[in-house]
Amino acid sequence: MAHFWLRAEDRPEEARTLLTPEGASRLLAADYRVTVERSRRRIIPDSAYAGVGCTMVEAQDWHDAPEDAVVLGLKELDPKGPPLRHHHVMFGHAYKGQPDGPALLERFKEGGGTLLDLEYLTNERGRRLAAFGYWAGYVGAAISLLAWLAQQRGRPMEPVEPWDGAKPLLAGLQGRMTEARGTRPSAIVIGAKGRVGSGAADLCTALGVPVTAWDLEETQGGGPFPQILKHEIFLNCVLAGPKTPVFVSEEVLTKDRALTVIGDIACDPGSEYNPIPLYDGATSWKEPVVRVQDKPPLDIMAIDNLPALLPMDVSEDFAEQLFPLLLAFHTDPAWTRVEALFQEHIGG
Repeated sequence: MAHFWLRAEDRPEEARTLLTPEGASRLLAADYRVTVERSRRRIIPDSAYAGVGCTMVEAQDWHDAPEDAVVLGLKELDPKGPPLRHHHVMFGHAYKGQPDGPALLERFKEGGGTLLDLEYLTNERGRRLAAFGYWAGYVGAAISLLAWLAQQRGRPMEPVEPWDGAKPLLAGLQGRMTEARGTRPSAIVIGAKGRVGSGAADLCTALGVPVTAWDLEETQGGGPFPQILKHEIFLNCVLAGPKTPVFVSEEVLTKDRALTVIGDIACDPGSEYNPIPLYDGATSWKEPVVRVQDKPPLDIMAIDNLPALLPMDVSEDFAEQLFPLLLAFHTDPAWTRVEALFQEHIGG
């Protein structure tokens, strides 16, 4: 049986986890081994894992874990670290031309390890089997609306911090919208039929923001799309690829527009496929937007870890989606597919 090793996340803002104590207990009951690194920032306390019988170790001990350990994590590792010799389940961000991708893949190649990238853990039809997408869309739409509200007040966008849950997030936004004296922007969501787009549209609808929902049918003719400029908010929810058209180009800065906020929820500025080539780096919790034009304003929200702003809700949801795959780690063909993709990218 597999030995799962839940590592502590390196990223300072990352409190999410892909394995809850309840899931760990079920794995232990099925005769799997479960080791958990202690973490002060993980949303679930160490004591909860120890309480169900997990073996507890210190952060970063995975470097010296047994060869058969399958290291579980979410965000990418430091690209400058040593060679990687284990199987790693995580979001690698290494297959679409991202700047740190080659270094990460080279570490795997040198160490003989394997990247089992959660982004590509899919069924036979290519649909992700475990995803944060809905919550990325929900939180991304919320922050984009906060950016629009800041513009209405003529103030800079304030930093954002994690919410205790989706209900407090929504209640707080409803209060802010009330302060706007009934004014509502319109939003266009591209990728509306996917998980991310569904989350974005649901948040907007809950706040009375009218949504224009676009998907493949509306964009397959190629962009840019002048219709986007007629909406105050544009929410990009499309996982970019070679066939993804440019949605808005630099010409947007010279045209009349209602558009003042772009929520690039998909957030892929380091990729050659970026459909919003107006900026070159992700934004942050401290500085949620980058202003690309002052008059009229145009702000871009491009936070690349949006679900981390709802750490408990999204951890429980994602862990429940992933659990059946962990339970069938040696038999589910999804793992074979994702390993084959890795071998393809390292030339194996």
